[in-house]
Amino acid sequence: MTYGTSIIWQRAGIALLLLPGVGLIILFVGTVLGTAVAQSFGYFNFAGESEFSLSFWERQLASPLLRSSILYSLKIALVSATVSVALAYPIALWLRKPFAGSLLLSALLKAPMMVPGLVAAFLFINVIAFHGFLNEVLLGLGFIQNPFRMQNDRYGAGVMFLQVWKNMPFALLLLSGAVQSIHSDLLDAARDLGAGAWSRFHKIVLPLTLKAMQAALIIIFIGAAGDYSFQVVAGPTNVSSLAQHMYTVQHEFGQWNEAAVVAIILMVAALSGSLLLATFAQITIKRRRP
Repeated sequence: MTYGTSIIWQRAGIALLLLPGVGLIILFVGTVLGTAVAQSFGYFNFAGESEFSLSFWERQLASPLLRSSILYSLKIALVSATVSVALAYPIALWLRKPFAGSLLLSALLKAPMMVPGLVAAFLFINVIAFHGFLNEVLLGLGFIQNPFRMQNDRYGAGVMFLQVWKNMPFALLLLSGAVQSIHSDLLDAARDLGAGAWSRFHKIVLPLTLKAMQAALIIIFIGAAGDYSFQVVAGPTNVSSLAQHMYTVQHEFGQWNEAAVVAIILMVAALSGSLLLATFAQITIKRRRP
């Protein structure tokens, strides 16, 4: 048996070992995606005959509500992903070398990952409500004369705050491992050669942690673009997220096929946007390298 043949048999064996798990994942995910695509074109119709039709796509693509939902969801996802990663980097560098209380601080920073999104949204509302904690404190301290409205702001700032609060610990988890894998001698050598903190960060740390940063950007972007709970509880009332729009189309109007159209648009927008963001980050970092 030649060396090449041996490699082929080894790869075939690995593929067979992975087949039970990966095969089931592909089967289930493919079934769900295939059903959604077919339903968007008129098949698997729950209310009428199943036949090919482009009318569901035509109605949704012509809807101004869909366009505003796409722009809003992409804005929320972009801000949430970039801010979460931007905040996680300095914290990961700070916690890189252990110090007294660093383990406790790291655990506290990652605690939001354990809080369900809907619970976090309701806790946030208790803080910013018209007679919530923040307004009552400001009134008690005499900074304001009357409570002011902070809930369901029209720009989605509350949703973005919740997304960052929820996702920054996840970005920190990914980036901490990548940052800690950088050998101290490399950073010390750069410091001895006169590189400042910013130079060491964008010439050494960023390139060596690029994969972790891209993973964090993609996962956070996709999650934020498809969010429903934060938007329903704390989001603006003048615009809907894509997930909220999809639910409205199905639940309020009973249009399963049009809801499938929105679902496909949501998946494509989330995946495409996250990949573009990760690619842009990679190109930007490579251009900054000497």
